[in-house]
This record gives sequence, C-alpha cells and structure tokens, in this order.
Amino acid sequence: MKNQEIARLFNEIADLLELKGENPFRIRAYRRAAMQIEGLPKDVSSLSEEELIKLPGIGQDLAGKIKEYISTGRLGLHEELRKEFPATFLTLLQVPGLGPKTAKLVYEKLRIKSLDELEEAAKSGKLRTLPGIREKTEENILKGIEFLKRGSERKPLGRVLPLAMDILDSIQKKAPVKDIAIAGSLRRWKDTIKDIDILVTSTRPEEVMKVFVHLPHVKDVLAKGTTKSSVVTSEGIQVDLRVVEEDSFGAALQYFTGSKAHNIKLREMASKKGLKINEYGVFRESDNKKLGGKTEEEVYKVLGLPWIPPELREDTGEIEAALEGGLPDIVSYEDIKGDLHVHTKWSDGSHDFDTLIKAARQRNYLYIAITDHSKGLGVAKGLDEERLLEQIKIIDEINSRLTGFKLLKGVEIDIRSDGKLDLSEDVLKRLDIVVASIHSGFKQSKEQLTKRLLSAIRNPCVSVIAHPTGRLIGERDAYQVDMEAILKEAKKQGVAFEINAYPMRLDLNDHHAKMAKEYGVPIVISTDTHLTQHFDYMRYGVSIARRGWLERKDVLNCLEYEELIRRLRRCP
Repeated sequence: MKNQEIARLFNEIADLLELKGENPFRIRAYRRAAMQIEGLPKDVSSLSEEELIKLPGIGQDLAGKIKEYISTGRLGLHEELRKEFPATFLTLLQVPGLGPKTAKLVYEKLRIKSLDELEEAAKSGKLRTLPGIREKTEENILKGIEFLKRGSERKPLGRVLPLAMDILDSIQKKAPVKDIAIAGSLRRWKDTIKDIDILVTSTRPEEVMKVFVHLPHVKDVLAKGTTKSSVVTSEGIQVDLRVVEEDSFGAALQYFTGSKAHNIKLREMASKKGLKINEYGVFRESDNKKLGGKTEEEVYKVLGLPWIPPELREDTGEIEAALEGGLPDIVSYEDIKGDLHVHTKWSDGSHDFDTLIKAARQRNYLYIAITDHSKGLGVAKGLDEERLLEQIKIIDEINSRLTGFKLLKGVEIDIRSDGKLDLSEDVLKRLDIVVASIHSGFKQSKEQLTKRLLSAIRNPCVSVIAHPTGRLIGERDAYQVDMEAILKEAKKQGVAFEINAYPMRLDLNDHHAKMAKEYGVPIVISTDTHLTQHFDYMRYGVSIARRGWLERKDVLNCLEYEELIRRLRRCP
C-alpha cells in the first residue's frame, strides 16, 4: 500500500520545512496529513482526488500532491527540499532526541552530515561546544543513535501488518492457492516484526511463485524456487513464501508460527512420548507413522494438549497451563463494548461528536468516552475548566436524545512535573472518567517519573492511567518507571491502566499487561482516536491483551455501560 510511503514523505517534508524555518502551520499541516494517510484502512491510491479532499486535514493542495506521487512515484516539493541538504543528512532527522533544529545546528556549525560523524562528535565531546548542547544532551543523542541502529532490523507491528495483509490479498486474487495463512511473529502479534512468513497450499506451486515474485510490492528477489521464494519489499522487509502439502499445512503453520522456545518445549514433550514433530507433521519414532499434521489442532491433540492461541506461544507457562487445563479464555475483539480514549475537534482530534458516534455505532460499540486534552497541553488546544464545563453540557444534551448508545464525559488530563493535575477537582467531579497521562519530562529519573505517576494514582478523581510508559515504537524508548510500585498502588486505589492500541504505542506492553493481571489491576483497551479510522486500531490493543493472558473479566470496556460506570473510579 502507498499509505506508508506517502506518510513518510509528508513527515520528511515537515522536517525539512522546519529546518528551513518555514511557517509552523504549514509544517503542522503536513504532519497531520501524514497521520491521516497512515491511519487510512484502505489504500490511498484507490481514492479519487475528490474523496481525498473530503478527508480531514487534506484539502486540495495536499490531495494534489498525493495524486502526483501515486501517478509519478515522485513528489516535486520533496525533491526540491532534499536538494538543499546532503542525502546522508536526512538520516540525522531519524535520531530520537536530536530534532530538526539541533540537526541543523550541528550541520551548519560542525559540518556533520552523517550518523557516523554525529556519533564520533558526541563521543569526543565536540557537540557540547555548540550553544544549548550539554553533556547530558550528548548522552541522549548517543542513546538515540544506539536506539536507531538497534531498531533497524525490526519494524513496528502497525507498519508490517497492513503490508502483509495487502500481500496476502494480492496472492489470493492472482495465484491458484487453496489455503493461505500468515505465520511467524506476525501471527503471534509481536509488537515488532523482523520479516513476514506466508504459507499456502496449491496444486500449481510454480504459478504461485511466479505471481509472488512479480507483485508490485517487490523490490528485490532474493531466491525463487518451486516451493519457496524470498523477496524484499520497497519498505525493506523480507517476505518468505512457502508452498506446503495440504496434509501438512497445520504442522507447517504451527512450526513456522513459533516461537522457537515454544516449539523446543513441544519437541521435548514429543520425544518423551516416543514421537517426533516437525513442519511435516507428528510421527511415531518407532515406525515413522504419521499421526497428525493437517491442522494445528491435530498437532496439539497428538501431544495431549488443547490448541494454544498463537499469541500465547512464547514459553511463558502456556504449555504447563494447557496440561493442567488452565489456559485462559483470552479476550477477543468481539468482547469490546466501547472505546474509552477518544479525541474530538475540541482539542487535537479531527471530528465532531456526531461523526464519532456514527463511526462507533458502525463498529457495534455501546459507548465511547470523550477525553479531549486538558489545558496543560497547549499544543493540542487543551481544554480549560470553562471549555470543559461547556463540553459537559453539550454531551449531556446529546445523551438525552441517544438510544442504545452513550457518550462518557471525560478528559485526558496532564500529569505535571510535580505530579499534580492541571484542572480543578470541582470540574473533575462532573466527569464519568478521568484519564491521566504524562506528555513531557520523559528524561526525568526513574524515581521522579514513578513519583509523578503515584501522585496521579492517589488523586481521588483519576480513573485510568494512559500509555503508562510513554514509548513510541521505533521512535522513543519507554521511560524508566517502577512498574511494580505503581501497579501495587493502582490496585490499592482502584485505578485502571490503559493498553493504548495506537500501533506506535501498544503501551502497556504484553509483559506489563500480564503483570497488571497478576496484581489485580483492571485494564482498559483504548485507541487514543484522533480520526475515525483509528477506531480500527482496537485489534492491536486486543492483541497485546491476549499476549498478556487477559480475559474478558480483566478488561473494563468489555462491560455493559451501566456496569462500566459502576466500576470506573470517580471523584467522591
């Protein structure tokens, strides 16, 4: 799909415009358009210019640029801006913690134009000769370079899954396949992905391979055979396609789904039973008789196990739980009754109430919580007490004429550096839900950040802690916090923790979600919606919950509206 390519170009244009000191509103327009295009559930190239213009934040000028790239594969403005800087310089803009202004400073003053030169200058102390750069800044830049290099091999789930689904759809439409499935870490919904594995069955494998290596996504063909081929996409992601026998499809799917540790444990179990297990099936060692393999259920059944959901296959106790009949009945997308973190045009969202209600009802939701930013986040047009009271009045009026659906009155409130909230308790008492989060000071010490979160949790009006570790996958590491301490306090105070389903966040991660369950902390799975398309990100949040062994009873927005309101912590 072209969505990610165009979003990347628009973000890069915004960076280059910022380097040139251009109008901040123009810069913001490109960033907003990038977010809009990346969040589209369909390929942007399938939309007409008229349809593009109707999208929030696009307009005629940007719609024209999108169509220019789709028709020519180039964008004139982008190429003009790039000419003003060395090609290697653009890599600097990807370093977390550097920023366009600092990148421009080191380029103009020290003639640094590559990642290696930046790393050498930071290690030697040269950067701190520049105004505004101190030793701590150099340390953060070095951490950013390390983070960038570390993350280059693995891509965020939210960027890989749409590509994989598009490839899957293309193969199904163009090639003579019967069964087809994604395997590997992508099927296990890991938050970062190294490559894409696809399995198919077909009576004409050579035709399948011919279609595969000529897909429009393919940049390079690494290998082409009759039953296996490997390509690299234009996004730099390797895709492996295997054609397997129909009688072995289940065994191959289990084997190539992994994880490695899970499969090793299964092979050890098989060996003790006088069996061997591989991608072709389960066999009796004594006479090599095949006992199963057409379906995954057969593979697990021969070993005396129930089928184990892919998200649990990480050797974190799932096999032992299966043997004891104690596998969790993990939450599903269909269990979700509503979204508890939604932004509107009142702050930095793109839609009015009616548009959001319509989109939510199309997804069979029973409720959504309106949680616009509070005044502390000025860049997002955060609400002060007066505007929030005005919004509360409007929501009450809307609810009075709704049937079978409710808007929860809420706010995403900023946790300040001193741990205090930035709206008065008198206003917060009028709300159904108060979602508290940190938006600044990510580089504070572990002790400071923990103290801020503990202070918010102890505030009697806070219902939920949102994106609790602040990570942005591929862009920013999670800040350091004493997770055990804040989860213990959340349990004590009755505060829920959020799994933020926005694909670049997925925060809480699966490990911390499982910790929350163990401590008895309720969870909400929310999308942080700024565009109606973001509601579809709920599947990513549910995948994290499933990997964290969460059941329906652990997730507050699996509840009916009346029970949810009863369970949410609210101001006394």
